[in-house]
Amino acid sequence: MRDLAYLLDGLRCSACLSDNTLWLDLAAGLVECRECGQGALIDPDHDEEDL
Repeated sequence: MRDLAYLLDGLRCSACLSDNTLWLDLAAGLVECRECGQGALIDPDHDEEDL
């Protein structure tokens, strides 16, 4: 994981059910669990930036 990541506080990993272990890396477009390693790619909605 890159240095510029953000803890998603208060959320739980759906794979291992650990609390406060999800990290968001916007540059990579990835949410990853630091406990089990499960990851998910994200697709930010660019339409909202135009508002």
